[in-house]
Amino acid sequence: MPSGPGMNEGVQPGVKREQDGPAVATDDAPWSVSPDAVAASAGVDVENGLTDEEADERRRRTGPNDLRRRKPRSAWSLFVAQFRSLVVALLIGAAVVAFAFGENLEAWAIVTVIAINAALGFITELRAVRSMEALFALSRVTARVLRGGGTREIDAVELVPGDVVVLAGGDLVPADMRLITASKLQADESSLTGESMPVGKSIDPVDAGSALAERSSMLYKGTSVTRGSGVAVVTQTGMRTELGRITELVAEAVEERTPLEVRLDALGRKLIWVTLGIAALVSGAGILRGKDLFLMIETGIALAVASIPEGLPIVATIALARGVRIMARRNALINRLSSVETLGAAGVICTDKTGTLTENRMTVVRLAVAGKDVRLDEEEGFETEIAGDLTSAVRSALEVGALCNNATRAEDGETSGDPLEVALHAAAAGFGIKQGDLLTDCERVDEEAFDADVKMMATVHRCGDRYRYAVKGAPEAVLEACGYEQTDEAASPLDESRRAAWEEKNEALAAGGLRVLALAEKYSDSREDAPYEGLVMLGLVGMADPPRSDVRPSIERCKSAGIQVVMVTGDQPVTALGIGREVGLVDEGEDLVVRGNELPAMDSATDEQKARLLRVPIFARVTPAQKLDLIALHQGGGHVVAMTGDGVNDAPALQKADIGIAMGRRGTQVAREAADMVLQDDAFSTIVAAVEQGRIIFGNIRRFVLYLLSCNVSEVMVVAAATLVGGPLPLLPLQILFLNLVTDIFPALALGVGAGDPAVMKRKPRAANEPVLLRRHWLVIAFYGVLMTASVLGALFVALNVLHLPAEEAVTLSFLTLAFAQLLHVFNMRSKDSSTWKNEVVQNPFVWGAIVLCTGLLLGAVYVPDLAEVLSVHRPDAMGWLTVAGFSLIPLVVGQVVLILGGNTAVE
Repeated sequence: MPSGPGMNEGVQPGVKREQDGPAVATDDAPWSVSPDAVAASAGVDVENGLTDEEADERRRRTGPNDLRRRKPRSAWSLFVAQFRSLVVALLIGAAVVAFAFGENLEAWAIVTVIAINAALGFITELRAVRSMEALFALSRVTARVLRGGGTREIDAVELVPGDVVVLAGGDLVPADMRLITASKLQADESSLTGESMPVGKSIDPVDAGSALAERSSMLYKGTSVTRGSGVAVVTQTGMRTELGRITELVAEAVEERTPLEVRLDALGRKLIWVTLGIAALVSGAGILRGKDLFLMIETGIALAVASIPEGLPIVATIALARGVRIMARRNALINRLSSVETLGAAGVICTDKTGTLTENRMTVVRLAVAGKDVRLDEEEGFETEIAGDLTSAVRSALEVGALCNNATRAEDGETSGDPLEVALHAAAAGFGIKQGDLLTDCERVDEEAFDADVKMMATVHRCGDRYRYAVKGAPEAVLEACGYEQTDEAASPLDESRRAAWEEKNEALAAGGLRVLALAEKYSDSREDAPYEGLVMLGLVGMADPPRSDVRPSIERCKSAGIQVVMVTGDQPVTALGIGREVGLVDEGEDLVVRGNELPAMDSATDEQKARLLRVPIFARVTPAQKLDLIALHQGGGHVVAMTGDGVNDAPALQKADIGIAMGRRGTQVAREAADMVLQDDAFSTIVAAVEQGRIIFGNIRRFVLYLLSCNVSEVMVVAAATLVGGPLPLLPLQILFLNLVTDIFPALALGVGAGDPAVMKRKPRAANEPVLLRRHWLVIAFYGVLMTASVLGALFVALNVLHLPAEEAVTLSFLTLAFAQLLHVFNMRSKDSSTWKNEVVQNPFVWGAIVLCTGLLLGAVYVPDLAEVLSVHRPDAMGWLTVAGFSLIPLVVGQVVLILGGNTAVE
């Protein structure tokens, strides 16, 4: 029977299954018949699996192994959604009023605005939604199956009834299936049955009438294997699975809305009622002063529309989706859209050591046995002083390393599996000890899967009439289970002095930055012996796993960004400390390491203890339960916590953390499903890049909102001020709508998709509950609103009293002044510490594109006769354009001067 890669994964050759149960297969209750009967009923040879042709034929009959998910949003539904808002309702109301008063030109112009606005929202939202759907499709469940006599990994949707699936701890169960072999197999079925504890599984049939939670011979789609290994025959796929039947009863899921989108929506709703009140006040004041009734009603509606930032959700969706695409290109796959903004607030990153801070490229470099310390050199073919003359102790240690091992060697000579086990496999092979030969002589008959609490793994082998127990694990755990040690002559009792010697050797190897593993064995006449009692200590293996070259600079970036990096590892303290010093997590001479057994119970810990633990950079020998405590500790300290993980036992911590980060290469499927983000390269630097992108996205959205609201406020203030003092309207209703469409949307979109502030990782993380706009941002909006209002009213005053233009021509100058002032105002959205000429706004090509486009549209409004007639715009002369240029520059110049002088008008 084949095996899958990875420690404790797959089913090794030699594992036997017992034949029992009824001989008649029953499709309706496969759990009630024997494995052979199920295989016969499914028409499959469990030794070879289905052929590709058989699988294709069955898939044509049964369809893909997928649940009937909510259909992607259609283009039509997205288009219709553009008209379901209060903003559009107000515009439609304005059009109706215009038609009612016989102002058909204005009415059709408003209808055109509605159509253009809907088209913009539709196109941008369609691209964002389709991009998200494409990215989420990348995160798929895979399965290891027997096809044509060989094991391969396929997409789980390709499974068909009759497929033979190889399972291991950490796998998600991809379909309903009947077990035909099982080794210490347990499954978490809480998602299906509500049972909180993992349940044991076996191949024994159970009664046909058993409840789902009692079918111990079955595994069900949507559950997960928590430990052990096994092989099973698929009985049902897709919607015919138990999970599929439940899915049919569940209503269509509500579309995910991120906390940021909710906050933006709430902001918009608040603004609606304020601006409706202002619009009503302005309209009422104008009517009381004798202005045209239709004009004032239309102006009031236009003001309400102008002041509502209808582009907020569109730009938020685009910014988030673009950020997800950028992260995907940097090997960070986002499972949940809300995680994008949460990343930007991360204040603590709890990271594993192996494979994240280190290369996860294990090589055995030391082997310590009683009285001998062997240095191994893989590049030199393991030539050592004892090559060709292996002592009993050295040979036994190497053999146990190969036997208690789930790494497999392919026909092309490539070894696959857990890097630790691959290293042990290679070390034994370097001395001519081949795993295949050992298993031929001593067939594997049982396995005690690795347990994170016990910290050991064991395999049982039948060697003639006796059984050989091969054990590997953490040195302290193995030593505790040993009563003897192997010397060159024979096994001798392990007294306290020899235990101390082994512990000292363990410390010495670990202090050199090596990962240390202990090897032990025993022989017994019984297969039922306790595997971790009465063992013979064989030796210690020291494995080198160098730090990743990109980790040190990434940790330095975290420090400058105010992010605390905490190493949380199951490895030994001295090993963790050695790596911590190499990557710059702790300075030379510092010894800030806390062991898991030194952690106090968090519910009874004092404030002083918690304060000390919050400063600790390294936690070693930590259990999965203690990871939860550490997350809660930092969350209680007011931090947004990111936690990395790769195993089944890490899933609770990944779910509890604000940002769960799973390893894409070495992580289990359970971990990847529980996580918010999956690292496709397992690199720590990718986490830092994702945090940076999260900060950039939030900053861009804040920048966009600040710009949009200050422009909208200026439109309201201009009309309100002129109306209240009895002057002519500086802006006509259709001009307001034109400004709202042109000078708001395009620059705002450009700000939303910018590359961001390069200094974003030099600031402390923001609070998780920080609103999009702080109190000072509202003051900034008011400041710029007043500034642009003053410029427009100034231009209107000059046009009327200096240039002595008629009112209708003077309004053209005030309209153009506000339009260009808003366009130039985009450059006030730079960061406080940036240069006037070299900043994230000036260097944003989308901003320049928006300015060129909007300038062209404004010139078209002036010089295209039909458009000019609709907007009631007249061509300015040279003095008119000079007036527009001079007054429209005022907000930009004043804003830049304030920023240069250190005024608090920046986006941050």
